[in-house]
Amino acid sequence: MKIPRDVLGAELVKSLKVLGYRTVRQRGSHISIATEMDGPNKEVIPNHSPIKTGTLSAILKSISTHHGMSVEELLRKLDI
Repeated sequence: MKIPRDVLGAELVKSLKVLGYRTVRQRGSHISIATEMDGPNKEVIPNHSPIKTGTLSAILKSISTHHGMSVEELLRKLDI
């Protein structure tokens, strides 16, 4: 499955609520999110329109590793 190229930062933050992520703070154009599901995890999402594919790929890989699933499974779960 290919990484989507048109994902907005705010859209990604909204869809990550499925995995228990919540906004912790925002500083400039970067949103810090955190979850306690499957152990504590923090990520920083750039609120860009759209997020660059390399950045999005790294974020998705980090989140999928934390939750013990593949990037493809994560993308299906997030429905983005």
